[in-house]
Formats: sequence, C-alpha cells, structure tokens
Amino acid sequence: MRSKLTLAFACACALGVALACAATLQAETTPEPPAETETETVQLQIDQWQIQREIDRYRHETWRWQRLMGRKLTRSLANPPANVEAKIAVWKQVALKTRSRAQNPPHKRQWLCIHRYEGSWTDPNAPYYGGLQMNLRFQQTYGSGLLSRKGTANHWTPLEQMWAAERAHRSGRGFYPWPNTARYCGLI
Repeated sequence: MRSKLTLAFACACALGVALACAATLQAETTPEPPAETETETVQLQIDQWQIQREIDRYRHETWRWQRLMGRKLTRSLANPPANVEAKIAVWKQVALKTRSRAQNPPHKRQWLCIHRYEGSWTDPNAPYYGGLQMNLRFQQTYGSGLLSRKGTANHWTPLEQMWAAERAHRSGRGFYPWPNTARYCGLI
C-alpha cells in the first residue's frame, strides 16, 4: 500500500511541476495590453454617447414641432447616411425645416387678423378662451392634448392656439367658428 501512495505522490508532484511550467510559458507569450486601451475604450464610449445625445436633441426638437402641428412623428430617417456626422446634419436639417413650418401655420395671417378682433392671447374669461376665443368643446375637439396638459386656451402659446384653429380649418370647418371676425377679415 505504501508503494501505491508513493507512486500517487510522485504523479501529483510531476503534475504540479508541469502545470507551473505551463503557466510560466503562457505568461511569457501573452503580451500585456497597453494601458491606453482602457482609456481609448472609455473615450470611444463618451464620443458615442455625445453623438447619440446630439442626434436625440434634434429628434426631440423635431417631435416637439410635429406634435404642435398635429403631424405624425418622424421616428427615423428614411435613408439614413452611414457617416455619423452626416446623420447629425440630416437630423439638424429636419429639425430646422420642421420648426420653420410649425412657426408659420398655413393661415397664420388670417389667424392674426381674427385675433385682432377677438381678444388677448391670455383671455381667461369663460365661455371663450384665448386669442381666438375658443370654447371648451372646440378645445376638446382640436386641442385635447393641450387642454389636458396646460388647461384652457388662455394658457397656450399663440402658436398652439393657431394650430388648434388650423386643425379645425383642415377638418372642413374653415373660418366659420369665427363668423363675424372672419367677415371683418374678408375670409367668408
């Protein structure tokens, strides 16, 4: 029995020496990665984060103006460029174009004329609110999101009020919700 234990001990020692030698060989042949790799990886992550942040900034600006106009949101570009800088430039262009379109409703001149004869943009007196004197039913129909978020039309910006009126106009009502002032402006 003693010879078996001696043989097992000798095998274990030989295996230990072989593993130690193999570990030494592995450590010598594997080069140590440069210290800059970790820094470069972190910098790359920061750059990607900043790029995505820039794209998101223009996307959210675009969506804000599209919501104001009651338009479908542009979730992604139809033909996105492969270059990241070009993608940022395209989103910036989309945001600028959408903002310009939103700040100039199709009938802006007409809404401003109606407003001149109606009331202050912040007119809080019931039953008609805001610069285009919209009643609650009108606000619920053409500006329900604004009504739930901001309250009655006297709390809306002039552009928001004009876009609610624009939605009514597009639905076929034209300028008839403002019969007298639309006549004064020569619209009906």
